[in-house]
Amino acid sequence: MVILLSFMSVKFYSQGDVSMNIYVGNLPRNVSESELKETFQTYGEVATASIIKDKYSGESRGFGFVEMPNREEAEKAIAALNGQELKGRPLTVNEARPRQDRPRSGGFSGRSSGRGGSRGGFGGSRRY
Repeated sequence: MVILLSFMSVKFYSQGDVSMNIYVGNLPRNVSESELKETFQTYGEVATASIIKDKYSGESRGFGFVEMPNREEAEKAIAALNGQELKGRPLTVNEARPRQDRPRSGGFSGRSSGRGGSRGGFGGSRRY
């Protein structure tokens, strides 16, 4: 038995109904999370629908994720919606890949940038 926890409720699903997280790309900037959820509810139950937003401006980054508790329904939704237009834009819909750790940009990476190496960037071996 799989237990799926949500912010407001606890739902129980049998082992055959393993949930799937779905990536939805090329979203129009003006689509809401409720519109995204409604689009997928045509194919089955939707546990969550979220649109990823820029942390500074709060605007949509053009992609999001939908979690569907029933794998079969999720696969039908992916097959039906991939390439379909939503508000004039063709959607990219597929099973979300697990998030991988990636190095943060900026800061010290431990590598030489070709500007002086370990000498701080102030030239070669000058002797005084």
